[in-house]
Amino acid sequence: MTTTANSPAVDAAALMLGQLGLYDPDSDASRDTPRRLVQALTEMTAGQHVDPDRHLKTTFPPESDDPGLIVVTAVPFISVCEHHLLPFTGTATVGYLPSAGARIVGLSKLSRVVQEYAARPQVQERLGQQVVDALTRHLDTRAAGCVIRSAHSCMTHRGARATGAEMVTSHLAGQLRTDPAMRSEFMALTR
Repeated sequence: MTTTANSPAVDAAALMLGQLGLYDPDSDASRDTPRRLVQALTEMTAGQHVDPDRHLKTTFPPESDDPGLIVVTAVPFISVCEHHLLPFTGTATVGYLPSAGARIVGLSKLSRVVQEYAARPQVQERLGQQVVDALTRHLDTRAAGCVIRSAHSCMTHRGARATGAEMVTSHLAGQLRTDPAMRSEFMALTR
């Protein structure tokens, strides 16, 4: 998307901000605000133009036939609430249990999948499910899971103004859903 001063999106942003009394084209401080708003939204939603699953297509053999749970914790992300177009930020814990003898992916790939699914108009519940679905779709897994903790500015900065509130969601597939001991092990790793 073009974010030049004359783009239709910038013109629309200027109109909206002006109608809300938030934009003065004669002010040095806000003259460029419509372009900055469009640019910020474009950056924060860049993930809608890429396929996050591509990161799961390069695999390699594990060091052992049964590597156990592979978990990455504290994956930071920024997303945009699709209802209010306000940011929500947090961390995800992502993990999977490869089938015996199955190939695995590099740990950074799990982070990239989370961050690219997050970088689009999103709801947290869908984000976690998309990550788990991607893992089960592209990797030979016995289990997959994603636990997300985040603060939603649509809840902390407006409406309820519940500063400090955190939303936690979990999405589990395979043995993480059906095996209580494995689920407990995974959930302990998310804390």
